[in-house]
Amino acid sequence: MRQHQLSISLYLNYFIHGIGLIILTQNMQALSQHWQAPLATVSYVISGIGIGRLLAYFILGNLSDRFGRKVFVNLGMACYFTFFVGMALVTNIQLAYGLAILAGIANSALDAGTYTTFIEMGGRQGSANVLLKAFMSAGEFLLPLLVANFEAQRIWYGWSFILAAAILVVNSILLNRQQFPLKNQAAQAGTGVSQQPLKNRRWLATVGLAGYGYTSMALMILYTQWVSLFATTTLHFSSVLAHWLLSLYSIGSITGVIVIFWLLRRGVAETKLLLAMNGGSLLALAVICYSPAAGLSMLAAFGFGFTAAGGVMQVGLNLFIKGYPHMKGRITGIYFTFGSIASFTIPLVTGWLSKQNIATAMRFDLVIAVSGLAFVGLAVWALHVPTTLSQERQRINHIDQQIVRLLNQRFETVTAIGELKQQQQLPVLDQQREQRVLQQVAVKSTQTAHTPYLQAIYQAIMHNSRAYQTDLHTNLHKEDIDHD
Repeated sequence: MRQHQLSISLYLNYFIHGIGLIILTQNMQALSQHWQAPLATVSYVISGIGIGRLLAYFILGNLSDRFGRKVFVNLGMACYFTFFVGMALVTNIQLAYGLAILAGIANSALDAGTYTTFIEMGGRQGSANVLLKAFMSAGEFLLPLLVANFEAQRIWYGWSFILAAAILVVNSILLNRQQFPLKNQAAQAGTGVSQQPLKNRRWLATVGLAGYGYTSMALMILYTQWVSLFATTTLHFSSVLAHWLLSLYSIGSITGVIVIFWLLRRGVAETKLLLAMNGGSLLALAVICYSPAAGLSMLAAFGFGFTAAGGVMQVGLNLFIKGYPHMKGRITGIYFTFGSIASFTIPLVTGWLSKQNIATAMRFDLVIAVSGLAFVGLAVWALHVPTTLSQERQRINHIDQQIVRLLNQRFETVTAIGELKQQQQLPVLDQQREQRVLQQVAVKSTQTAHTPYLQAIYQAIMHNSRAYQTDLHTNLHKEDIDHD
């Protein structure tokens, strides 16, 4: 299985998905004219996307466990293709609403097939789920620029839809050449849950993570909906600064994706990330809600984007899936269903709160942040299990697999170096080079007490590398004699 090529196709789908999330809002004026309907009607059509998600997530998640991930990735692509082409041409409002629901189904199908696939690739592919958000953000960033250019050049708005559909066609061809991993296989190792907790605690973890599926989405929706208005009416910031708080949030989000991806690749546990990020988002949000200082608010807006929207929602999903390795699709469906409920309910609740004042609506996000931290704390406590000898040996086995793979690569490089030394008639032993290697080991070692033992291991590695090069040289020399 060529995992790298499969990953590229899956990421490209989420670039298109990012476009799909905002393409109706970015073309509202053009669609209003094309449909000969007011903007309120266009907004009504857009709401169909949320309905599609709410209807489809749980069903498609369950079905992906039965029929496999590739089917649902293809279903998502087909639904999005129909949505893009249909929206470019349709004039009937009811049909347009049906297409919007289809876009929500496309979102659900892609999630059911993609998040689970990355987990099933094994290794550290859970970190790859976080990177999906970066590709979504890229699509959301580039589409407004494309639409603005089309408007300036008076180019038909439908080309933005057709372009997305064309990319899907090309990507469908590339993706269907790839082989997907077996569905519902358990990963060999994880960074969050090392073994299953007791049954009653596992149930508590499920409640905590499902609740976090709601609060993590609600936290972001409420902020993006109300922060600009709150900043102008309550904090009395200028309009430019108020919108800048939203832009800084987006910049923080993209930065957070990169950092969380790197931390997961370094083996940092999901449980630690969830606690740290949710604690940080609560602190940053409190500053935004109560600080009148513009500079501090801008710093907090970046920090809130970093902690609340930098892929931490995907980290929660990874942890949830690892608790149920044989029903990944169902768990994905449950998690995002709660997020869809948040998408539907938060605008209603905050709309009611805003009748009192905008500050009440905005500061309700603090209640959500506290709830999210509580849900995460419950899940982390429930998932914590005492370390056992068997568990630690399993970790050693996994580390040994990685070491052997890297040593094989090292010896392949040693072979190439040996051939170059022979061509240049250089001795096998390079004492200065070996001393530099040992010095680098000392520099790279994060535990001073480990350093002499690591250097001893590297001395053994280099000793065996020299022996291997000598054997290669001897064998090649014998072959030359035999050939003569």
